Amino acid sequence: MTTIVISDDHPLFRDALAAAVRRVAPGAKIREAASLAKTRAHLAETPAALVLLDLHMDDSDGFAGLVGIQHDFPAVPVAVVSASDSAGVIARAIGFGAAGFIPKASGLETICAALDAILGGAVWTPPGFDPTAADAETDETAARLATLTPAQVRVLLGLRRGRLNKQIAYDMGITEATVKAHVTAIFRKLGVLNRTQAVLAADVLDVDPDTVTDGA
Repeated sequence: MTTIVISDDHPLFRDALAAAVRRVAPGAKIREAASLAKTRAHLAETPAALVLLDLHMDDSDGFAGLVGIQHDFPAVPVAVVSASDSAGVIARAIGFGAAGFIPKASGLETICAALDAILGGAVWTPPGFDPTAADAETDETAARLATLTPAQVRVLLGLRRGRLNKQIAYDMGITEATVKAHVTAIFRKLGVLNRTQAVLAADVLDVDPDTVTDGA
């Protein structure tokens, strides 16, 4: 049986997505999650044909949640469903490996068409989306960030919050030496020379500054 995970912290929108899933894939098993942690737990328990992922859940850290799922569950397509639907956000979502981007303002028919295309193996973006509107430098940074492991992403997020290596080690339950090794790998993968440059590169993980903050 096909399993589809709906990951959104708003029950009413989960209901709307579930209604669309039932129209497109009536035999699918729907699993709901109100957090990124619960989404990952579902994926660890049962293989899924698709994840519909909101970027604004409390534990998502912007695009970091998408990057982590892509790394740990590479066989599972992830479609982003978000109210932040500027060309730059859509382009970054696709750059981070999303199988599609569905704006939350979409009507039921559009959502159904998107689900049908994505389940059929296509990458779906909203009609009228112009990929050339995205910034090339941002695209390159997003591609580099997508190579980080989930642990490296967590370390990078710690750097963004101004945490010291020993504080990051405590937060993650690892040694300070391991954090230093992660920092070295992050610098190499991002092509940066210091923590300041790494933090600037990590800004690409934000969806938008009004909804995802350094302290979130």
